[in-house]
Amino acid sequence: MKLTVFGATGGIGKEIVRQALGSGHEVTAVVRDPARLTVTGEGLEVFRADLTDPEAVRSAVAGRDAVLSGLGARSTKDAGIATRLTRTVLAAMEAEGVRRLLVVSAAPVGPAPEHDGLLDRGMRGLVSALLKNVYTDLREMEAELARSGTDWTSVRPPRLQDKPVSGVYRTVVGGFPAKGRFAGRADVAHAMLSMIDDAGTVKQGVGVAY
Repeated sequence: MKLTVFGATGGIGKEIVRQALGSGHEVTAVVRDPARLTVTGEGLEVFRADLTDPEAVRSAVAGRDAVLSGLGARSTKDAGIATRLTRTVLAAMEAEGVRRLLVVSAAPVGPAPEHDGLLDRGMRGLVSALLKNVYTDLREMEAELARSGTDWTSVRPPRLQDKPVSGVYRTVVGGFPAKGRFAGRADVAHAMLSMIDDAGTVKQGVGVAY
């Protein structure tokens, strides 16, 4: 497939690029600073852009089978960036008639598991309070997705870890795995790539966790 990856220098975005190339896909990695992209490989095109103008990234998404985004705030000071940059991606995709989009969101944006215990509910509430502005940004981003004409999927992991890809994790469409407290960035990337052709995840939030 021909894929475009936004946020390709981030933890999840970089893994999407690496794994997609390893599977033989053609990948266009959209980055602000090419020097920060450490992944190389046959089939990789590096596209430099700052995502302030949809017109500037139209050629990066034109003719692609799917677009995957790891865009998001790196800290609470960056809250708002996910919505703003995703609007640029959506506008470019809609202008080019590209429909499939998968993005990274976060577990607290979606519904809590029905059978979580007091500890899990308490931790979820504490994290949501501490990162309130970040999650507000992600909720607004998901609202933009819902209003768009794309076939979107929002992938919602819990606390992220730097671990090698295992391919062993749980997913819940429209919900979240019970007692799912962690997910590796590499496995979130693996899950996103596996969902590209999964019609059951279209226009859905999907919880991913160990």
